[in-house]
Amino acid sequence: MCAIAREDITQEQEIEGQSAFDYAAVSREVRRAAPRYRNPVGKFSVHRDSKCIACGKCVEVCEHDVHLRPQGYRMPLRPLDYRCIGPDCTESGPNCVEACPQGALSVRANPAYETLGDCRWPPDLLASTWHMAETGMQPSAFLESETGASGGGFDKLRFCFPDSPPSDLRPEDISTELLLNRRKNDPREKIKIDVPWYGGGMSFGSTNLRALISKARVAKAWNTFSCTGEGGYPDRFVPYADHMITQVATGLFGVREETISRARIVEFKYAQGAKPGLGGHLLGDKNTPDVAAMREAVVGTSLFSPFPFHSVYSIEDHKKHLDWIAHVNPRALLSAKVSTPNDVEMVAVGVYCAGAHIVHMDGSYGGTGAAPDVAKKNIAMPIEYAINGVHNFLMDEGVRDEITVIASGGIRTPWDVAKAIALGADGVVIGTAELVALDCIRCGRCESGRGCARGIATTDSELLEMLTIEWSTQRLVNLYSAWREILVGILYRLGLDSVAALRGRTDLLTHLDYEK
Repeated sequence: MCAIAREDITQEQEIEGQSAFDYAAVSREVRRAAPRYRNPVGKFSVHRDSKCIACGKCVEVCEHDVHLRPQGYRMPLRPLDYRCIGPDCTESGPNCVEACPQGALSVRANPAYETLGDCRWPPDLLASTWHMAETGMQPSAFLESETGASGGGFDKLRFCFPDSPPSDLRPEDISTELLLNRRKNDPREKIKIDVPWYGGGMSFGSTNLRALISKARVAKAWNTFSCTGEGGYPDRFVPYADHMITQVATGLFGVREETISRARIVEFKYAQGAKPGLGGHLLGDKNTPDVAAMREAVVGTSLFSPFPFHSVYSIEDHKKHLDWIAHVNPRALLSAKVSTPNDVEMVAVGVYCAGAHIVHMDGSYGGTGAAPDVAKKNIAMPIEYAINGVHNFLMDEGVRDEITVIASGGIRTPWDVAKAIALGADGVVIGTAELVALDCIRCGRCESGRGCARGIATTDSELLEMLTIEWSTQRLVNLYSAWREILVGILYRLGLDSVAALRGRTDLLTHLDYEK
């Protein structure tokens, strides 16, 4: 793992139109990328009262950079209390409260902290993701960074670790590569990515363009992929064409032969787990002139994708779609994104028989705040149920090693990544976790043009200025680095030398409801 440089990423000089960063090399180097806001919400509040004599003792003893006094300053700055680990600090050595000779410091729980998030993304999971995006490191135990508080799903699964890993296994030798084309005698490229995940589809129109470019840049840095979503293929993505999946959805927004021709992977989106049977939707206040031009639509009108493809009612019809793409771009791998109905196993084997390389299953916890609650909480099957069923069915059919199974819809942490693979997936797609890394607070206003409090899920020109490409890229680079390090740690503790060796190892999992 790269050492963390001490300088912060604060701003970048962007050229409007084709950014200079579009053509610059993107590094995996971890560098601290501080939050965009002056007073981030933390688990604890640190108060310095008027008894402070500016002795600087707190700056000397704090190991977490809560107290800082830049050169030339007489007084320490306002405490960066979002970095404070609270009572745990007393166990690790000297702490600021006890070291202060005037008794001017106090630490208490922050009542605002508990208002963040929801049961799937509780405050600790949000804060731990922000920590990883800032530092590139796993947070200490004062934050719960492994599970949420949903009371089910991945939150009830735990790994059964042996007492000690094999003596001849070294973390640096563990492979996290994922092969995406497993079909035998297939002439298309045997694409390998360096981590077992890639970025989910977020369309131009739903999300800040700078955030989307940052997703593409981190995909290039980590030799993986990001996805255009169903909003078309902006020219700003062209420098990252080798790391972009282009999506063909029912509305065919922005689908053109030239964009299909440059893609290494083309994904047909038949359904989304958060809203199966509803198609996509983009409300009118997000349909700006740029978005409308890309989608060939009228400015300010709400855009709805039909459901389903009216040209696809069978696996044979699906095969015609794949043949169309293969004709336009013979080198592209073919993927089908489907939701998780009760017969998802039959859907998966049908996708394989039609000639696809990847079946991408999207469970009910996926999607942003734009998905209607009545859909995402009641329709599709949770992804953890679908994965193992599909894996076992494909094994029984004798074709499991011929197709790559990708899971999405509720993957929040590297622990969720490992659990999904142990259930039978080859890899996963992540989306919400990337937005959280960019300071998303899970307010659920993604559908509104000016509703996103952090300027992420927006097309508004003013809110666009809240993000910079370089800062967003660095946050995602840091997140990916932390996730890979944690995933390697999990594999090492399990005694496995690769991600591939974890696939389908349900014997390494236990469910809390069934423990004796």
